[in-house]
Amino acid sequence: MASNIAQNSAKDVLDAGEGNDQFFSAVVVTLALGAVIGLLMLVCGFGTSGRATGSAEQDENAQKTENKSKKSKSNQQGKRQQKQPGKRANQTTFSHAYLASTLKEHSSNVLDIDFSINGKYLASCAEDRTVRVWSVKEFREREHKCLRGNVEYDHATKIKFSPDCKAFITSLCTGNNIRVFKLAKKEDGTSSTITASLDFPKKHTSDIINIGLGSHAHGSFVMTAYKDTTIHIWDVKGDILQTIDTHHMSNNYAAVSPCGRFVASCGFTPDVKVWEVVFDKEGNFSDVKRVMDLKGHRASVYYFSFNVDSTRMATVSKDTTWKLWDTNVEYNKNQDPYLLLTGNYDHTGPSMLALSPDAHSLAIAAGSKIWVFDSATGEEKETFEDVHTQPITKIGFDSSNKFLVSCGDRHIRVFHNVVGYRSNIASMEKKIKSSTTNKSQKERLESQIAQMRDCLAEVLGEKPEGSKA
Repeated sequence: MASNIAQNSAKDVLDAGEGNDQFFSAVVVTLALGAVIGLLMLVCGFGTSGRATGSAEQDENAQKTENKSKKSKSNQQGKRQQKQPGKRANQTTFSHAYLASTLKEHSSNVLDIDFSINGKYLASCAEDRTVRVWSVKEFREREHKCLRGNVEYDHATKIKFSPDCKAFITSLCTGNNIRVFKLAKKEDGTSSTITASLDFPKKHTSDIINIGLGSHAHGSFVMTAYKDTTIHIWDVKGDILQTIDTHHMSNNYAAVSPCGRFVASCGFTPDVKVWEVVFDKEGNFSDVKRVMDLKGHRASVYYFSFNVDSTRMATVSKDTTWKLWDTNVEYNKNQDPYLLLTGNYDHTGPSMLALSPDAHSLAIAAGSKIWVFDSATGEEKETFEDVHTQPITKIGFDSSNKFLVSCGDRHIRVFHNVVGYRSNIASMEKKIKSSTTNKSQKERLESQIAQMRDCLAEVLGEKPEGSKA
């Protein structure tokens, strides 16, 4: 009995132990499952948070991208709006009572123009890598044909006709050297062509500011003027004959005189220096001699211009004055040029100037504005405002004194030289009243005055004097 009780007690104890073990095992399993579930929840929670954060960042980035896109579009629209007025301004038709015509074939800014000495042609060069030759007799026509030549791998910045009008030289922007072009008839004789024939070597690092061709009875030469104080005198084959140091501190402008004998320069100093290029009787280069100085300005001289026979020069300065000089002097006897007249103009910045071939009228250009003066009285007679949408790059008179031409944007403006007509008439009327004028001279002058009045009336759209209403 006792034995059975003991066995039952032991069995209960064992059963109780097994129950406890099962209980503990269940607790452990439960805890383990809880831990696993908790970890899964944490992992899921962190994943969701990460996805939420990533989504927020993506949304933020998307918003930023959208904002940038909107801003970019807005800027582009703004730029288009800013460009459109300029484009419209470039397309705006300039008009003036004295405007004879506008030459429009260039597709980029025209940088330089030059009239042939025979008065038949105008040459132009532009950033569109072309050079063009225009007929002066067609200036008043509605259509303007031109001869086109291409500037390979570069564009021309300056252009100058040869004295025989069968060629011209250009300065190249990138090459910073001279390129010669020839004008020739096609074999069938139907039209002319422009062909590049020679490149001068590059001999200087400073930029070319102007070029010129000189030719007279004893010899011919080419001039290149640079931005520093250097001027090169070349032979027509591209060899340097002599180098000039202008001592201006820096050059503003330099040119060869129309008579082909002189080279002049101006710069930071308040004077203009003139040299003569000398050849012997056999045509061999001899020397470059300093022959005269034009002194009288109080500040830097920006520009100068000769009349057709180099007996007159005009200068324009930072001191806001222009001056007309008599250069028909005996410079071999150290005679200095005579100052004939000083005029004023309303501008303080860089300017350029053109003296008409007969020296009766003078034009100054600055920015997009042109002033025209009577060079006999110094009076400002005409002003042209907003002639171009870009700063004017060149002005000049044709050899007949009938036209004043300017360039700046892709157009070339041709004006009637009304001031020149009137100044000429006044000059001839003054000569008629002179006691030294004989009868035959007076009759000739009266005839010339009548012809000039008729031309002026035609230009202004008026009826000539003496005509019936």
